Amino acid sequence: MGEPRGPRLLDAVATAAGAVAASFLFGALGLPSPALFGGLLAGLVRALAFRRRLAIPAPVTASAQAVIGVAMGALVDLDTLRAVAANWLPVLLVTVGTLGLSLATGQALRLQRGITPVTGVFAMIAGGASGIIVMARELGADERMVAVLQYLRVLLIVVLMPVVATTVYGAAPGSGTAAGGATSDWSAGLLFTVGCGVVGLLLGRLARLPVAALLGPMILAAVVDLGGLAHGLAVPPFVQSAAFLVVGLQVGISFTRASLRTIGRVLPLALALIVVLVLASAGLGAVLAAATGASALDGYLATTPGGLYAVLATAADSGADATFVLAVQVLRLFVMLLTAPLVARVLRRSGSG
Repeated sequence: MGEPRGPRLLDAVATAAGAVAASFLFGALGLPSPALFGGLLAGLVRALAFRRRLAIPAPVTASAQAVIGVAMGALVDLDTLRAVAANWLPVLLVTVGTLGLSLATGQALRLQRGITPVTGVFAMIAGGASGIIVMARELGADERMVAVLQYLRVLLIVVLMPVVATTVYGAAPGSGTAAGGATSDWSAGLLFTVGCGVVGLLLGRLARLPVAALLGPMILAAVVDLGGLAHGLAVPPFVQSAAFLVVGLQVGISFTRASLRTIGRVLPLALALIVVLVLASAGLGAVLAAATGASALDGYLATTPGGLYAVLATAADSGADATFVLAVQVLRLFVMLLTAPLVARVLRRSGSG
C-alpha cells in the first residue's frame, strides 16, 4: 500500500508554506525573483531533509510555465518594436553577438567534469533566466545547475549594475522619472493571463512547439499585445509570483547531495565565466552605442546580460532611454528563448555523434 494521503498532503503544505515565507524574506532583502529563490530554497531543504520524493502535479507545472510565458510575451509592444526598427541592424548584430558569447562561455564551462554541452550553454545563456530554467529539464539540461548559475549571474548583475552605472557611465540617480507600469486592473489582467495561457498552451501543443507550455502562451501574448487588444494588461503580480514559486519548488525538490557537490565544484569556473560574459556584454554595449548614437549608459543597460526589471528601474531612475533599453533587452530575451530548443537539439546531436 502507498503512503496515507494525510502525511503526503501535510508534507506538501509545509513545503509550500516554507517557500512562501522564504519568498517574503528574500523580497524584503531586495533579491531578484524572490518567489523563485524562495521556492528553490524550500524545495532544496525538503529534498535534503527527507528521502521520500515530493512531486509537483504536471498540471500545476504546466500552468506555472504558461503564466511565465504570458508575462514575457506581454513585454512586447509597439514602442519597443519601433525602437528596434530604427536601429535594427546594429541591435540584431549585438543580439547575435550575445548569443555567441553565451555559446562560447557555455562550452568553456564543460572544462569542468560532469557538465553536458546542453547544461553548460543553458547555464550561461544571457537573457530570460526564468524561461531558460523552465525549459531546462524538457530540453535535456540539468535544471539544478542551470538555476543556480543563471541566478548567480542575475544576482551579480543586480548588485553591481547601479555602482557601474554611476561610477563608470556617470548615471545620476533620481534624474529620471518612475517607470510606467501596466494597468492596475488585476481582474482584467487575470483574464488576459488565463486566456493567453490556456489558448497559447493548446495552440503550442497543436503546433508541436518545444516547451509548448511556455512558448505557446509567450507568442500568443506578444501577438495580442501587438494587436492592441491587451490595452496595457499584464500578469497580476501575485499570479506571477505564484508561478515563480512553483518553478523554484520544482527545481529545489530535485536536488540531491551529489548534485550539490557537483555545483560546488563548478562554481569557481562558472563565476569566472560569468565575469567574462558581463564584461564582454559591456563591450557590445559600447559598440551598440557607437553604432546607434545612443549614450554609453543606454548601450550598457541595453546589453546587460540579465536582471531585466532591475535594468529598467535603473534606466528610468537615471534618465536613460528606457524605451530603447527595453527594446534591446526584450529582443534578446525572445531570441534566446526561441533559439534555445534548436541549440539544445544541435548540441545533443553533436554530443551523440
